Amino acid sequence: MAAIVSDDIMDEALAPTLQNILDQKTLRWIFVGGKGGVGKTTTSCSLAVQMAKVRRSVLLISTDPAHNLSDAFGQQFSKDAEKVNNVDNLWAMEINPNGSIQEMIDQSAASNSNNGMSNMMQDLAFSIPGVDEAMSFAEVLKQVKSTDFEVIIFDTAPTGHTLRFLSFPTVLEKALAKVSELSGRFGPMLNGLLGQQGMSGPDGDMFAKLESMRQTITEVNEQFKNPDLTTFVAVCIPEFLSLYETERMIQDLAGFHIDIHCIVVNQMLFPGKNSTCPQCNARYKMQQKYAEQINELYEDFHVVKMPLLTEEVRGAERIKEFSKMLIEPYVPPE
Repeated sequence: MAAIVSDDIMDEALAPTLQNILDQKTLRWIFVGGKGGVGKTTTSCSLAVQMAKVRRSVLLISTDPAHNLSDAFGQQFSKDAEKVNNVDNLWAMEINPNGSIQEMIDQSAASNSNNGMSNMMQDLAFSIPGVDEAMSFAEVLKQVKSTDFEVIIFDTAPTGHTLRFLSFPTVLEKALAKVSELSGRFGPMLNGLLGQQGMSGPDGDMFAKLESMRQTITEVNEQFKNPDLTTFVAVCIPEFLSLYETERMIQDLAGFHIDIHCIVVNQMLFPGKNSTCPQCNARYKMQQKYAEQINELYEDFHVVKMPLLTEEVRGAERIKEFSKMLIEPYVPPE
């Protein structure tokens, strides 16, 4: 399958590193994604550390509800960008992909005796799948756009949720239509509630708020489809389910015209020729079968193979050490 790549990348030798991403000076948005448990957060943190060496300012954002960035760096992050300790030029933030509308529902339930008000907001939140996440994401994009970070790296949720951001403009269009319907039914009462919750737009209604969000997401989504500005790094492990889901994700990204030309294969075993561990040898043999399939399927990709380590990659210093193998291919001992 052919990857969607820019002319500069097509001219490069397909080295088994992510150096090509560091060298692409026009990049602004980088997504790191894959199946749960394959090392997305470690990979995104490592890539961010390397990118921070060659860019003036890098922002790492977690959209995974598990919020592993704090655990990875041993530092508590929040919804606001905070400087990563002991790493120059790198900031991080963790956002809740849900909650914008739910907060409004909870607050209205606590401050209003009229149950119809809460029911109206629930009608909006639950009749349009993804609208809450879309609104949260739009708020983050608006906040990020107002900053001057050179590169934004997303540590995304597992694959099933990763691609949802691509449908957010459509989701918000449905929400706009629903708000129009609700406005017709509830009129000033809707605007009054939204004003109390701080969600009203410039003209005092949610229609303007959602329209502003839709415009933000639509504008950024156009940048996502520009291979000079955006790329996606797939992360997997050499096992059947992970490889299957990676291929499906790559196909979906191609359908959305999202550039992807790099794959990181984590947890590779290199037991050595004289290994006497039967489990290690058997698993190595299995991994090699899938590694060969990866090489065949993605011969036009940069495929980076990372070793399974004996210790967790936690803390800035260990992440720095691990990140070097994204740039300089790992050479197993004899």
